[in-house]
Formats: sequence, structure tokens, C-alpha cells
Amino acid sequence: MAKDYKARVAEVDEYALRLKELVPTAMSAFGQLARESQVPNALDRKTKELIALAIGVKAQCDACIGYHARGALRAGATRQEVAEAVMVSIQMGGGPAINYAADALRAFDQFAEHEPRTQAAE
Repeated sequence: MAKDYKARVAEVDEYALRLKELVPTAMSAFGQLARESQVPNALDRKTKELIALAIGVKAQCDACIGYHARGALRAGATRQEVAEAVMVSIQMGGGPAINYAADALRAFDQFAEHEPRTQAAE
């Protein structure tokens, strides 16, 4: 059965809010770290999202793949750029990474059906 990454992201979002009620300081600190990590500087946001997506593949993290496939799309990444980024995961992760790399492309396609892509900052 194919994974539904939009549903997976929604599930994690729901429980992340519950977790934030229990440990608000820690969750706020992580949220700040996540936001600051994505601020464009020497690397633009699209590049950072593609790196995060590739790491999500290597970590075999379905939610990470969902969040960063959506983030890559929103940052202006193309399907070809996603494929090339996850290819690095395959290089670093061997055969098992192929399964998650295929899932990363599937997640990007699922979000692309309904999410607008912005122009990447040049």
C-alpha cells in the first residue's frame, strides 16, 4: 500500500501539538531551532530543504520525508532536483535508501498536486 504523506504530516502535527502542551519549553526551543536552520544565508531555503529531505531518506523517517518534500516544493524545488538530492541519499545509504528515495519522490508528487510552488530565491 502506498504511503500517504499528507496524512502522515497531519498525524504528526496533531500529536506535536499535544506534546507541546506537555513540554512547551522544549518544543518551542526545537521550533526555534527548526526556523533558524531554514533562514537563507550562504545556502538558500530550497537547498536547505533538499538537504533535509535527503537526510530524511537516509534516516528512513516518513514524517521527515513528508515535511521536507512539502518544504522543497514550497521553496521552488523541481522534481528533478528532488530526484538528484535523494540520489545522494542512495549513494550514502546503499540499497535500502532506494526505497525511501522513491518515497521522497512520491511525497513530493503528492504535495505538488495541491500545493503551489514558489519561485526560488536566486
